[in-house]
Amino acid sequence: MALSSMTGFARADGVAAAYAWAWELKSVNGKGMDLRLRLPTGWDVIEQSVRARASDALARGTVYMNLSIERSGVEPIVRVNESVLAAVLATIKELSGRVEAAPARLDGILAIKGVVEVVDADEREDDRRVAEAAVITGFGQALAELTQMRRHEGQALGQVLRSRLTEIATLVAKAERAPGRQPEAIRKRIGEQLAMLLDNASRFDADRLHQEAILIAAKADVREELDRLNAHVAQGRKLIETGGAVGRRLDFLAQELNRESNTLCAKSNDVELTNIGLELKTVVEQFREQIQNLE
Repeated sequence: MALSSMTGFARADGVAAAYAWAWELKSVNGKGMDLRLRLPTGWDVIEQSVRARASDALARGTVYMNLSIERSGVEPIVRVNESVLAAVLATIKELSGRVEAAPARLDGILAIKGVVEVVDADEREDDRRVAEAAVITGFGQALAELTQMRRHEGQALGQVLRSRLTEIATLVAKAERAPGRQPEAIRKRIGEQLAMLLDNASRFDADRLHQEAILIAAKADVREELDRLNAHVAQGRKLIETGGAVGRRLDFLAQELNRESNTLCAKSNDVELTNIGLELKTVVEQFREQIQNLE
């Protein structure tokens, strides 16, 4: 499966019967799946189908799905609201003997709010069903376009992530070859630290000396951290090649990479190893930032 980004945009429009419709879909980063659907009044009947299709096609992200509908080619109908007109005429008749004023004119009466209503012709049931089917089909087209855009961006993200993992592997190999990692250098540092302990000790304690030697040797050895970094790089490459919705798993892997880089810096008594650890932290952070865009 291909990698997918969580960002994308798509649009689809068309005409069915007397209805002109348009879908706009936009997706952005999100911790989970959040579908935000906006439909015109009276079109709730398509909501279940639309949400089901989106849930099947997308695994993660905040997705905004907006539908606009217009009825075209429909002759307007002018209706007189008889009850409102009767009430207006009755009021005019009642006030005519009490207020001196010119007789009411027809245009003035018709201008009163509610007397005249302009409405579209009644919907035909067959036209509405045809329009609903077309709108759902159009959503599928827009969704396919959105998915394709997300996959295209995911492919580009995959290249960036592979590059970052290669940088991490290169730095780990550089740490392996660092002079401070050589047995002679480690023995020398341990000897110097033990000599410092002996110089500062008022009384020689063999057990304490043995414990301190073990601690110093353990701290000097970053073999475990380097092995785990290599294992995480291998796992990251495998996840990227597997594809699909692996964003969360890669995010967890980035946290582990960062933890091992921090430990490497903390345990290092060598300037070069410390610098390598700091470079690792920078690259791992760049790796993590890109993952935030991944489904």
